Amino acid sequence: MVIHKIKLKEISMEPEVNMDNPLFRVTPAQQMLSSCTGALLTSCFVTPLDVIKIRLQAQQKALMSNKCFIYCNGLMDHLCPCLNGNGSSTTQQWYKRPAQFTGTIDAFVKITRNEGVLSLWSGLSPTLVLALPATVIYFTTYEQLRVHLNDKYGSYRSQPMWIPLLAGGLARTWAVTLVSPLELIRTKMQSQRLSYLDVRIAVKDLVKVQGVKGLWLGLGPSLLRDVPFSAIYWLGYESLKKKYMPDPNRLGLSFLCGALAGSFAAVVTLPFDVVKTHRQIELGEQVLISGKTVPSSTLAAIMKIYQQSGVSGLFTGVVPRVIKVAPACAVMISSYEYGKLFFCRYNARTHERTLSRKFEEV
Repeated sequence: MVIHKIKLKEISMEPEVNMDNPLFRVTPAQQMLSSCTGALLTSCFVTPLDVIKIRLQAQQKALMSNKCFIYCNGLMDHLCPCLNGNGSSTTQQWYKRPAQFTGTIDAFVKITRNEGVLSLWSGLSPTLVLALPATVIYFTTYEQLRVHLNDKYGSYRSQPMWIPLLAGGLARTWAVTLVSPLELIRTKMQSQRLSYLDVRIAVKDLVKVQGVKGLWLGLGPSLLRDVPFSAIYWLGYESLKKKYMPDPNRLGLSFLCGALAGSFAAVVTLPFDVVKTHRQIELGEQVLISGKTVPSSTLAAIMKIYQQSGVSGLFTGVVPRVIKVAPACAVMISSYEYGKLFFCRYNARTHERTLSRKFEEV
């Protein structure tokens, strides 16, 4: 009885609990809720930056294609068709609204003043339908794989660094493969203005032209960029976290570690991002909109960029990519870590109350 009370006292006095401790470990449901909250915060923070970028490109007629463009909500890159809609402000597409901007700050001020603050999040809702589930699947899968591998090959106090590398790559592969057909269908529905009742028709038409594998068109370029990025990101983040963040309360450091790890991964995988963007636009023009067969491949896209611009062409846009990726990674991981910490403390208190009741019964 005395021993039990001493142990209970030790648990109560413990200032912080290890989030990998099986006694207080965050459950999959809690991980899903944490990642969903983080995803919403990330999209709310990052989307205005991309909306302003698209509006500036539209003004300068610098969009890569006049049929589609890439929309990023901080969670995923989405291919969006350029729809016709001229005339009144109610029918005109948000990216075609007339305006004259001199720069990013000027665009932010004028859009907010003339169109309302909510215009900074134009086009967000349709993309969140897939981006939120994809992010939840990705983070939950990563956490489950990491914990499982750590239990088998390490310990909750010491994690081998190859584990986040492998778990990050596998989690991203699973999430991208699962969501890829749905994103393809979403884009085709949007380009043809189909209702949700016409989803079956869109799927049948796509399969008829391309076969079942047509549902995964564009999967190769996505995996080529996202899998190495995720593996490098989680390796970098967990390494920085282990060295500089022994205290899980320091969420500011989590924000900084996420930004640094995201920036490094973005620079390393930049050639893959350039290729993915070209292939995504190409697929949008040739398959999703015109319905034609795609004649090229990822390798052909790489050779085309190399022939046109040389090696430097594969590293185009490093600064814009880092500016986009760094805050998205920082907001997402710090929000996610806060959610995990909250639930971990909740689980620890619940465990303590359970032990207390058992000791009182003894």
